[in-house]
Amino acid sequence: MGNWSERQEAKKEVKEKEKASRETLGKFFYDLAKLVFTAMALVGGVSLIVDEPQIKQGVLLATGMLLTYIFASIGYNILKR
Repeated sequence: MGNWSERQEAKKEVKEKEKASRETLGKFFYDLAKLVFTAMALVGGVSLIVDEPQIKQGVLLATGMLLTYIFASIGYNILKR
């Protein structure tokens, strides 16, 4: 009977480690999304001051929004499991 309970404890520990790992990875992708969004906002603000071409600003804005969405959705899907 002791062997069975030891196996159950080992399984429980493995599940807890996997959960902690998933949470850390999900938070990492959320942080990446926040960094991309912040960088996009900074580049947009600086390009308004420096007077960059409008097409370049639009491309940077679209790319930043797309990457923010991708990283946030990856983080959400990892945490959802």
